[in-house]
Amino acid sequence: MKKKSLSARKIIHNFYLKKLQDPKIKKVYGEFKKNIQPFYNQKFCISVSGGSDSMALAFLAKCFLIEKKINALFCTVDHKLRKASKDEAQKTKKILKSFNINCKILNLKTSKSKSNIQENARLHRYDRIFNECKKHQINIVLTAHQRNDLCENYFIRLLRGSGLKGLISFKNNISSIDKNNNFYILRPLLNVSRDDLKYIVKNTFKEFISDPSNENDKFFRIKIRKLIENLKSEGLNFNKFNKTLDNLNLANKAIEFYVKENISNNSKLLNHSKKNKKLVLNERFFKQPDEIIFRSLIILIHQIGNKSKFTRGSKLSSLIKDIQNSKNFTKRTLSGCIFEKISNSLIISREI
Repeated sequence: MKKKSLSARKIIHNFYLKKLQDPKIKKVYGEFKKNIQPFYNQKFCISVSGGSDSMALAFLAKCFLIEKKINALFCTVDHKLRKASKDEAQKTKKILKSFNINCKILNLKTSKSKSNIQENARLHRYDRIFNECKKHQINIVLTAHQRNDLCENYFIRLLRGSGLKGLISFKNNISSIDKNNNFYILRPLLNVSRDDLKYIVKNTFKEFISDPSNENDKFFRIKIRKLIENLKSEGLNFNKFNKTLDNLNLANKAIEFYVKENISNNSKLLNHSKKNKKLVLNERFFKQPDEIIFRSLIILIHQIGNKSKFTRGSKLSSLIKDIQNSKNFTKRTLSGCIFEKISNSLIISREI
């Protein structure tokens, strides 16, 4: 490497190390490092939107990469939801480039969906990012979700009628995004506030992209965000909210214990062949509380079926109801599985 290149590299490294001397930034970096440390020997992709949260994530990730002397893939997605999205992606890339971060722009096709725009865009972004990760044999994507997002997500799911598992699912800082556990989302900033991340960006990169949709009341998430702000005057704070999530998490663990018991005691694997697996569920399997039956069955469907997407809850609930109540139930298919009732037992096999 040329002396000039070595000198430039030393300057940029010193920039990051010097910024970590700020007590506020150092504290957030400590939280980030604690959450990413168990996975540091794996390959990462850092998802950057250009907003303050993700730019702070990019800074923290770069500090970690310098410290560990490793590399990672940085990427931003041109979502095409706004006319300015291409320019925003280019600006994000340019800002990061000036701080020695190479960020790849991933392009999405223009979405034709006119309903639930933000949610559909989120799913398409993940698909695009994961497809890029496959090329680089990466299976962990870092996102900049922070504790405000945690609170917003809870209320969104609450108002959509989610069950216990859905309400607390976002609390885990790492989660699988597909049934085969090939890709994971790691959220190392869930205990960090949006204000703290803005502080980091303003004192490091100085620039970030402001998304005008964050002020648009037509989006459900923005309505929830403003509702939460109003609830703060009624005493809502993160510590109280987090305690509620902890209590719900304890209840969820109790349910998971009985789910494992139900699967262990009331199901039997008949055929171990990967393509021709068959399970027999005895009558006691369906004598458990509704939530135990639902969760047990969804796990078994994922083991037997050959679908990449998770089973929709409404379809599974309908199937369970038919199995329990219909005297004429004989055979049904769902999520790549065949369900056959023989006497008082249910046989589950893979649909070919």
